[in-house]
This record gives sequence, C-alpha cells and structure tokens, in this order.
Amino acid sequence: MESGTLTRQHETKSVLDLVNLYNQGALELSPAFQRDSVWKDTDRRKLIDTVARNYPLPAIFLYKCAQAGGLHYAVIDGKQRLETLLGFLGHVKGKGFEAKLEISGTDGPQLVSARTLRSNGRHHELRSHFLGYKVPIIEVEGHLSDVMELFVRLNSTGKPLKQQEKRKARYSGSPLLVQATALAMKLEKYWRQTKVMSDQQIARMKHVELAAELMLSAHQGTVINKKAAIDKVMMTRSIPEAQLRKAAAKVFHAVRMVGHVFPQLHTTRFVKVVDYYTLVVLVGRLIDQGAILTDRKRQQLAADLLKAFGIGVDQLREQQRSLKTIRGEASIYRDYLLTVSQMTDDESQRRRREDILTGVLGSVFDRKDEQRMFTEEQRRILWNSSDEKECKCCGETLGWHNFTVDHVNPHSKGGRSVLDNAALMCRSCNSSKGNRRTTTSTVAKSKQPALARSGKRRLKQPG
Repeated sequence: MESGTLTRQHETKSVLDLVNLYNQGALELSPAFQRDSVWKDTDRRKLIDTVARNYPLPAIFLYKCAQAGGLHYAVIDGKQRLETLLGFLGHVKGKGFEAKLEISGTDGPQLVSARTLRSNGRHHELRSHFLGYKVPIIEVEGHLSDVMELFVRLNSTGKPLKQQEKRKARYSGSPLLVQATALAMKLEKYWRQTKVMSDQQIARMKHVELAAELMLSAHQGTVINKKAAIDKVMMTRSIPEAQLRKAAAKVFHAVRMVGHVFPQLHTTRFVKVVDYYTLVVLVGRLIDQGAILTDRKRQQLAADLLKAFGIGVDQLREQQRSLKTIRGEASIYRDYLLTVSQMTDDESQRRRREDILTGVLGSVFDRKDEQRMFTEEQRRILWNSSDEKECKCCGETLGWHNFTVDHVNPHSKGGRSVLDNAALMCRSCNSSKGNRRTTTSTVAKSKQPALARSGKRRLKQPG
C-alpha cells in the first residue's frame, strides 16, 4: 500500500470485545506515538456515567496491522476513553476508580467499582450493560507516516497536543524509532543534497521510515517486506538496543560507502527511494561479507557501471512510453523495471532487484584476505630474513619478544597477509598507524606525541 492511501473501515465492537482484545495482548493502549494520560478522575467518572445512561460515545480510531500472532490494534484516538472503560472494569492495573451511578432497585446513587460490579448481585445487570455496550470503531490501515499524521490531526482539537507531544508522535518512543530518528537526522542533510529525500518527504517522516527499514535490513542481513517493516517500526521492542545501535552503524557505513563510490548519484535514477534502498542494502551486505572497494580504479568502474545500467533502465522506460519495439538484449533492464513499477514494493520484488544489482556491481568489489593475521611461520621467516631488526616506522631497535608484523597495505583495504606485504614494526607504531598504508608520512605521524595521536576520530558525513 502506497503512502497517502489510508483505508478505513467503520464498525462497532462491544466493550467485552475490547476487553478480550486487551487481555489477549492484541490491543495496544499506549503505542510509541501516543500521548500520556491527561484525563482527571472527574473526566473518567463523566464518561462512565455517559455509558451507564446508554448515551453514545464518539468513534475510537484503531490502527490495524498483521503480526505473527494475528491481528493487532493500536489506539490512534480514544486512548482516554478505552483506558477509562477498561480501568473501571478492573482490567488495567493502577487505573481503577469508583463512580457514583444510579442502580435500579436502590435509593439514590451508589458508589460502584470493579470489585462491587463482580461481588454485588445487584450490580450484575449494570456489569452486563457495560460489557455489552457498543462502541463505534474506525479501523485504519496504511503507512506509518500517514497514521501519525492522522494522530496529530485528530488531537489538534479538544486538549491539543503540545509541541513535545507532537515530536513524540512523529518520532515515537520505541527503541527502534529512537535509533532510526537519530540515524535519519545524521543523514538528513546528505539525503537532501542527493535528492533521495525532498523537504516534503522529510516533513512527513519519510527519512525516519527509510532509516528504520535500512536498519531492520542490516539487522536481518537481507531485504525485508516493506509493510511488515513499518508495523514493526511502530510496535517492536523485541530487538535489544545494542543490536539496534550496531544496525544503525552498519547503515551509516553503507551510506557513506555509497556516497563515496557514487558521488554523482543525484544524476541517476538511484536517488529514488525504491532504487536507493536496494543499493544501500546491497552495499551493506557486501561489506558484511568482507567485500571492499578501496581501489580508485575499481570505484570508478563501479560508478560507470551503475550509471550505464541506470541509463539502460531509463531508456527502456522511455521506449515503453512511446510504444517502441524493445530489443531482446534489454531483458535485464525490463526485469529491473518490473521490480520498481508495481503498485507495491514487496519482498520478492526487492530480492529480485538486489539480485540484478549484484550481477551489475558484485564482481567489482574486492575481497579481504580471509587470513587476517600473519602465521608463526611467516613471522619467523620475516625476522630471520631481515638484515635490520628495527621498526620500519620509527627506527626503534627490535627484539624477538617485542616485534610485530605490519600489513604495509592495510588488511582492511585489501592488503594480503603475505611476506611481500609485511614489515617489522614496534607495537606502539603498529597500533597508532590504524588503517593507513605504511609510507614516509606514516613515519612522520607516528613520531608525534602519543597524546596527540590518541584522540578519537569522528565519522564524516556521507558524501
């Protein structure tokens, strides 16, 4: 379902239906975007009196979505009413209260509570009335951004939302959305510059939605179903915060790589969200698998291949518009175009799109040497074949017990664990070198005071 296409269904549910949903864990009174309770006891007693008199209540809006255990409902509007009804009947811990109600067969109003409704025989009829009372319900389905926009609009009257409550509604308090919001804010400027996101899309939280989808994809190691992902964004607290932070870091690294390797991305079709999502997920997956793209010639080749592929897809689209005959060799472009031209972007389409892009770019990436460290045999050969037993960086004289073997071309940038790429180095210089290639400039930097070299490096913004 595309953004801007909220669907709604009008029906009624009895209070007993709502009680059962709540007790089954299928009714969420306080989803992450909801405001805190603002009703006082006087407000709650008035509502109970309204139901006791069989007066009608305004409709309650519920966000309907599918989860593993079945249908799940989150309250968009009507939290205070539902909380009051369920609390009065004793189903919400800490929300119970008493109300003065007219009871048939008694003189004057009586104090009624959940306990007396259950234990007092005279109150059984009143309890049945409450459980059977019909509440108008509007079930809403759609994208997270549209649901939250509806929430803000519905709460713009009555006791209006304060600015902080609007922020909470739009950026939510669930751990996943907190991390996704932080990531989206870091990437917002870059996404604006590259035209991945427009001002309007950012105003509607689309950047947070994309960040959350990319995080879930990084966490799972593959593309995900868009609709299910949005539901998880709204509800989930199942992923530990440490793993969410790790997923956010992976996405940031992948976005940086995309920005670095494809600096002219804004001139291609890959700034469209559906294309961009797949490109970032693919690059992130390749990085996870130990792939690297540090060689400038390979980077330029990757950029040229992506640009050429994008041109091929765009040309095919133009041919389709003008009803021109399409050549057989354009089948790969046709296959790709089919994955981005449907009304929905489901998991199978995303997977096929990633497979096609893997065929275009996958072979350009280099692979890190699976042997991370030098072997004991290599260490002995290097030591015994070196005439000068000194650090190649600072010149310190080395001994058998205090030397290390350095990758001249760093392992993280494709350097192999072979003797032609090995150099004797003291432990201090090897640690401070990081992932730089061993050069004369490395020697100069290594001779700086240790305190000057120990500061943490801040990640640069993508691109």
